[in-house]
Amino acid sequence: MGGRVLITRPEPGAARTSKRLQALGFKPVCLPLTEIRPTFAELPAGNDFDAVAFPSANAVRHAQPALLRAVAGLPAFAVGRATAEAAADAGFESPTIGPGYGQGLATLMTSRLARGTRVAYLCGHVRTRGFEETLRAAGIEVIPVEVYDTVMLDYSDEELRAVLGNEAFDTVLLYSHVAVRAFLKLTDRSVMLPLLDRATLICMSERVAEPLSSFGGERIRIAAEPDEEAMLARLAG
Repeated sequence: MGGRVLITRPEPGAARTSKRLQALGFKPVCLPLTEIRPTFAELPAGNDFDAVAFPSANAVRHAQPALLRAVAGLPAFAVGRATAEAAADAGFESPTIGPGYGQGLATLMTSRLARGTRVAYLCGHVRTRGFEETLRAAGIEVIPVEVYDTVMLDYSDEELRAVLGNEAFDTVLLYSHVAVRAFLKLTDRSVMLPLLDRATLICMSERVAEPLSSFGGERIRIAAEPDEEAMLARLAG
């Protein structure tokens, strides 16, 4: 039987990950540390776009239906396969599939789009700027439309005890920089300390892991690629 795993990603993804881990013989516990909330953003008036880009499935799920309809006929670029599937379900025909991370998607788009192309970038409020900078350096105009925000969640000691129990965790899965900030706020709480004594922290990327230096490098593992498949491969290995 696999070890006890703390899943920190937001719902509904946390429940999906839990089912996967149960099937693999692990004992998962869901404690979402972030929540994705729609911003109800609208497409900027007076802008004609030539393409649309989705850096995550959340950008598709949380965009307003009217906004999606307004760009549905444009060539679509999705960061990875799951995002492309979400875009296809939302009515985008044959979205181009990126390599699974933002910088790779930006590089792909610079090879496919001409200078002067205008891209509607449906994104989150919290994001790195490398994607936009790469496209702009190639002469492609990027107009961010922040369709969702990522907020940190907090829990009382009573809520933590009810969710986590008193058995120590072997592994914690950390998916985002915001989730790590929320995680670090919990780690000095007496209810959490004994549960994390031996836990390995598996992070989606180097950037996600940056604030965790106090745990020591031997306890931190970085996914080979910034996606959950690679995180679970690190868990298995």
